[in-house]
Amino acid sequence: MYRIESQLNIHSPEFLANREAFLGILNEYRDRLKLVRLGASPLAIQKHVERGKLLARERIDMLVDPNTPFLELSALAAYGMYENQFPSAGIITGIGVIHGRETVIIANDATVKGGTYMQETIKKHVRAQEIALENHMPCVYMVDSGGVFLHDQANVFPDKYDFGRFFFNQARLSAERIPQIAIVMGSCTAGGAYVPAMSDETIIVKNQGTIFIGGPPLVKAATGEEVSAEELGGADVHTTISGVADHYAENDQHAIQICRNIFQNLEAKNRQILDIQIPEEPYYDPKELYGIAPVDLRKPMDAREIIARMVDGSRFQEFKARYAPTIITGFAHIMGFPVGIIANNGVIFSETSLKGAHFIELCSFRKIPILFLQNVTGFMVGKEYERRGIARDGAKLVHATANTRVPKFTVVFGGSFGAGNYAMAGRAYEPRLLFMWPNAKISVMGGEQAASVLIQVKEDQLRLQGKVFDAVERETMRSSILAKYEAEGSAYFSTARLWDDGIIDPTDTRKLIAMGIAMSLNHNYPDPQFGVMRM
Repeated sequence: MYRIESQLNIHSPEFLANREAFLGILNEYRDRLKLVRLGASPLAIQKHVERGKLLARERIDMLVDPNTPFLELSALAAYGMYENQFPSAGIITGIGVIHGRETVIIANDATVKGGTYMQETIKKHVRAQEIALENHMPCVYMVDSGGVFLHDQANVFPDKYDFGRFFFNQARLSAERIPQIAIVMGSCTAGGAYVPAMSDETIIVKNQGTIFIGGPPLVKAATGEEVSAEELGGADVHTTISGVADHYAENDQHAIQICRNIFQNLEAKNRQILDIQIPEEPYYDPKELYGIAPVDLRKPMDAREIIARMVDGSRFQEFKARYAPTIITGFAHIMGFPVGIIANNGVIFSETSLKGAHFIELCSFRKIPILFLQNVTGFMVGKEYERRGIARDGAKLVHATANTRVPKFTVVFGGSFGAGNYAMAGRAYEPRLLFMWPNAKISVMGGEQAASVLIQVKEDQLRLQGKVFDAVERETMRSSILAKYEAEGSAYFSTARLWDDGIIDPTDTRKLIAMGIAMSLNHNYPDPQFGVMRM
């Protein structure tokens, strides 16, 4: 592989101005993340700690192997929603290492509305289970929840991906022989009682953990029986009488140690073999990404400059370098792991689609994970391109992206607009992980384009009525549309609704993608299988 020759002048006024603008965006992101990680109100935290309980992130820190990273997912879930009363959507999810095994961890934050579930909490829990299933990783549930947030019951109870999906996923994980361990560290009520009941092994903390289908108020309302929570479903009941729990823990710390001990006896898995090399830092400083990240999405940029600061030794074996230059394809290593990279370098044409589909086939047959780097305005439009069959050729890229069976990872480092989002492995195409840089934008099209389209539609409607679109009204409409697209297209709007797995610092990209590839090795990649591609 050859080292990419950077064409950037990192001392130029343009580079320095972009860096300053991006650092402002990055600092705003860090401030928001810091605020969210403070969690709930100080009073709620104080009450939680006074009960002798660890906070959710403290529990996770104690569970994972010392000096290993924890990849927290969707830390800004529900940000800017519900008057910010649900920091991180009241649940911490992510990937950590326990006795050397990559593991999905789902930890309720009882300081946030008692650990209850609203829409985004459920989406976050389900997404974590999907990652465990896709990558055949063990799953640990650190349960401390009052169940459904009753004020939001119509939005969290009955649908396919609502609360009941937890237990459907647990059944599927179990059928795939993927271990699940539950640590009941607080309340585990109503449907939530199935979390420990459907796990392989369950640990419960004395005088803290409770498991029951109906809590004391419901029991009294339904039967007239008065019973305490401990008598109804405490640690003594479930470890000596019902058998619902398997291990009795004195406190949070003891429960976590029991969980770590269980991991020492889990079945060893056959892992996917990759040609892993000795990791190497990029030749170019990853911090230079701050001066490259597109702040103004209207300005063209060469995606090779991004790749050069992300891959080992900044070396890249480019594929079809002279053909269809609006997409960059090629092979590299990230922290020793081989990876195929597909990066946007402009709009998608027919030849761009063919090049991308060809490269995806290569990675699929060679069983090399694929990293999609998105900065895409969409597919080219116009009479000439339609007649040349861009819909047909674009479909080939969509086919290939959807049907490749090697792990896909997606990072939106600029814009993600229209069908380009789909072809480049957006959320609907099930990448194993999808991250956004804080400058990223995502929407069906850019705000300017949307405003032009909608204004044209409005003018046509008025013309048919014999009316004229007033210039003031036109400008008011344009401003309103631009403001709407600016707000709804931001990375924060996306991550709050879990359209991605989190906003990340660009310099962390290579580390997080390497962690993603490592977790994907827990089972063998299936052989390639593609559908019919219209010729």
